[in-house]
Amino acid sequence: MNSLVKKILFTVFVCCALSAVSAIDGRTVMQQVDDVKEPAYTHTLMKMDLIESDGTTETRVVEEWGKNENDLSSMVMVFRSPASVKNTRFLQIENEGRDDDKWIYLPALRNTRRIASSEGSKSFMGTDATYDDMSSREVDDDTHELLEEKNVNGYECYVVKSTPVDPDDSQYQYRISSVDKETLIPVFVQMYDKKGNLVKELTVESIRNINGYNIPMSNYLKNVQTGHSTRMVITNIELDKPVPDRVFTQNFLNTGRL
Repeated sequence: MNSLVKKILFTVFVCCALSAVSAIDGRTVMQQVDDVKEPAYTHTLMKMDLIESDGTTETRVVEEWGKNENDLSSMVMVFRSPASVKNTRFLQIENEGRDDDKWIYLPALRNTRRIASSEGSKSFMGTDATYDDMSSREVDDDTHELLEEKNVNGYECYVVKSTPVDPDDSQYQYRISSVDKETLIPVFVQMYDKKGNLVKELTVESIRNINGYNIPMSNYLKNVQTGHSTRMVITNIELDKPVPDRVFTQNFLNTGRL
């Protein structure tokens, strides 16, 4: 074998070896997504549009506070308008090693009640998100397969299929996430029901870098089976401004007083 052929073969071997070493798998991608640094505190004002299949729209205004402490998150939402949902308040607290705790205060009943785990597949306040959609999920609750790398809606993405380890632990048979390589934000997510049919699509419509954090500012969630959709647009945001612990309590749900 002449030296030129040897050099070519050696170069091909090295390139293949380097490719194998640097190759990324689906779990690594999703672990990187989970590891993205988040603000310790958030305070946002959000415009929420509930859009019927015929285009009829109901607009809501929601105020939200968030806290991230020891890799565990807490979140409170207060509906400010319209009158039909005004002062409805929702609290979610992430727990280590067990399901999130969730409570909702309904002003018409003047009562706070816990959301049972059996209600996970129910719609949250008429949106296209369910209570389970809003829950935290550990990386190893699913197996992750890297399907391909491609451009999705202008973002260079890893496309990952995530399948629950325990089929009874999710309302979906699997999810396919397109993760932007630069920000590690899933910018397009498709959710498939237990029959393997596409049921919902989540599209991140805009991302803004604020104080070093990449924040999805506009999100569009559509139920492709019903035609109903929900658009959530952040209109004002504060990051890392401490929020009193009392906000993340059932007492705040009951009173609404900061």
